[in-house]
Parts: sequence; C-alpha cells; structure tokens
Amino acid sequence: MLCSSGLPTQRMEIPDVPALKRKGWNKHVCFTVNCMWLFTSRILCALVELTNWKSYGHGSICGQKLMSLELRLLILSTLGLVSKSSPKKPRGRNIFKALFCCFRAQHVGQSSSSTELAAYKEEANTIAKSDLLQCLQYQFYQIPGTCLLPEVTEEDQGRICVVIDLDETLVHSSFKPINNADFIVPIEIEGTTHQVYVLKRPYVDEFLRRMGELFECVLFTASLAKYADPVTDLLDRCGVFRARLFRESCVFHQGCYVKDLSRLGRDLRKTLILDNSPASYIFHPENAVPVQSWFDDMADTELLNLIPIFEELSGAEDVYTSLGQLRAP
Repeated sequence: MLCSSGLPTQRMEIPDVPALKRKGWNKHVCFTVNCMWLFTSRILCALVELTNWKSYGHGSICGQKLMSLELRLLILSTLGLVSKSSPKKPRGRNIFKALFCCFRAQHVGQSSSSTELAAYKEEANTIAKSDLLQCLQYQFYQIPGTCLLPEVTEEDQGRICVVIDLDETLVHSSFKPINNADFIVPIEIEGTTHQVYVLKRPYVDEFLRRMGELFECVLFTASLAKYADPVTDLLDRCGVFRARLFRESCVFHQGCYVKDLSRLGRDLRKTLILDNSPASYIFHPENAVPVQSWFDDMADTELLNLIPIFEELSGAEDVYTSLGQLRAP
C-alpha cells in the first residue's frame, strides 16, 4: 500500500463488522470501531507525508512541494476543521486582505507552486507603491469600536492630531522635595498619601497655547492616571488637550510602554507625536518630532524652538512628506 508520497506503509485491514457482531458487539460499538479505523489510517498516512516533508527540509523546494495543499487539507479534514466539499471563504476576508497583502508580496519567492507565484506577482503588481506604507500600517480606526479617541470635533476638523508626552517633555516630577516646584500634587499609593513635586519646563505655557491654536492636541503618557490627571489639570489651564490617554492605553512591548498611534482613530498621515523617549513611538518613528529630555535646566529653550517647526507642520497634507523634508540635510 502506498501513500500519496510514494512510500510504502503497513497494510491495515478493514474491521470485519459481521465477525464483530457475532462476538456480541452491538451496532454502536461496530460503528465506533469503523470510525476509529478510518481516523487512524488517515492520520498515519498524513504523518508519513509529513515525515517525508521534514526529511527533505521544510526550507527546500522539494520539502515545500511535498508539504502540499492536499496534505494540509487532509490533516485539517481529518481533524474536522474543514469539510470535504469546497470550503466557504471566511466572512470578513476583505478586512484582513489589506493587512496581509504586503506581507504576502514580500514572500512570493517562497511560494511552493508556480501557479501561486504567478497569482502573488499579479496581486503585488496591482498595489501602487504609494499604498504600501498605508498597507503595512494597518489602521485600527477602520474597524468600529477600537479607537482610543472620540470622533473629531467640528472645531478640529481638518487639523493635524498631535500626541504630546508629559514627563520629561513638558514637566519633571519627583517625590523628593524641590524648593522651586510649580506644583505639589498629593498622590495616594497603597493607602499612603505622597507629595509629588512638579517642575514646569521653560516656555511650556507659550508652547501649549500655540499648539492649541493650530492642532488637535492629545496628552498621551505612560504614567498612571492617578498621577498624570491631576498634574495635567494644573498644567493645562486653557483646556488645550482634547483628550488624555494614560498607561492603560499603551501597548507593552519588549519591556516598554509603546504609544501605538494606529489605535487612536486618526489618519496617520495627519498625526504627529512629540516625545522625549524613542521607545514610546517605536511603532511609528516616521510620525515623531523628537525632543530632548528635560529635568531641571531653567535655561532650556527646546519648546520655544519647536513652535516655528510646528507652525510649518500645521499646514501639511501629509506629515511623512513634511517631516522627511525637515530631516533632509
């Protein structure tokens, strides 16, 4: 007996149902025995195919051909995951097509079939180069109910959204007493109230006032809300920030709290982030305006120097193009 791989296998005899009945087995037991025999035979054949595929090496062309679509369907059908009839396409396929199209285009060289290779090439050729970035940066705002931000207000329609960090970007805070602290915020931690001393970065008031005139401003910090919320209340007296996002809105990635801009619900081509920590915008470095960390240098002019830069960016139709021009030597 040969499996589809051409390798010999041990012959398995079909159970003799009449003989089993003569031994006193009822019809339910006989049916179960038949099902078990069918299941075992198909699994053994699939395992022989899989072993043969591994022996060639799954990275080789021969190995990929042996691990064919028929074998995969055989295993899945044996486990009851697909029916023998033509499988229906899953619902919502078009949603995920945009997510995987670029990934598939990058891996067409690994296709195990010339037909699949031609199909992948044809599909890749239909994707304009200008759409590749948008395809790779699949935006969650296209799926209802997954946005971190509410709908854009009428006042902010057409404006660029600027995500602004708090600690070491606008302020510096410490549990140690600071003589010239601008704010002293009581924070309760595990039943004990602690005093947090907050220093405002030079020109922060002028910076926030101008940003509120030009952009839709969002505070996004990796700090806990119990600390950041009262600090922002004291810092943002004019109500510049349309929304506030805290640690729970971050994505914990490789030990860092990352601010995933694709979850905001805004067009990434119209979104900027101002942050002193590159790890915070590791998912979207092309949207970032870096800023030096600040602790206590009262001669610092970083925020003042950033105002004309943001004034220029406020009229951009595509922040990638505008930031690329600013970064160019």
